[in-house]
Amino acid sequence: MKLVIAYIQPEKLTDVKQALYAAEVFKMSVMNALGCGQQKGYHETYRGADAEVNLLKKVRVEIAVNDGFVKPTVEAIVRGARTGKIGDGKIFVLDLPECIRIRTGETGAEAIG
Repeated sequence: MKLVIAYIQPEKLTDVKQALYAAEVFKMSVMNALGCGQQKGYHETYRGADAEVNLLKKVRVEIAVNDGFVKPTVEAIVRGARTGKIGDGKIFVLDLPECIRIRTGETGAEAIG
């Protein structure tokens, strides 16, 4: 079992969801996030004062998958999120030692579904 965490551009969320659905990955958690990387933010002027904005809006997508779905999940995220420009995002794949479905008490691969 793996936990796939992706940080993507907010405007690419719909494309990523559609690519995941096409790869038969339907379960995910989505959260708003702020962060910076190679983009390093930007400068803006507000009421005559120069301000540096270095935390940019991103979307964090978390998906717990069984081992057989890791590659299709990552490929779907890349297909939906890639623009070829700096700021497309990052994907992290972490080991998931345990999963428990609260409703039924199922554990492991059966709990992920």
